[in-house]
Amino acid sequence: MAVPKRRVSHARQGKRRSHQHIHPRQLCYCNKCGNPIAGNHLLCSNCGWSNIQKREVVSMEKKKEE
Repeated sequence: MAVPKRRVSHARQGKRRSHQHIHPRQLCYCNKCGNPIAGNHLLCSNCGWSNIQKREVVSMEKKKEE
């Protein structure tokens, strides 16, 4: 079994883990109303539009009445 002879320095350890950082969340915008959406596959909370399906998935008029 291999055992390290010396301690790994902070710099070497950081170089090894450099690809493990957290990426910022990418914003996209609704094609219909221009409202920012957290992800491409989500619905717009303002108008109910889906960028993937290019159609209104949730009717927001019904929600406003209730």
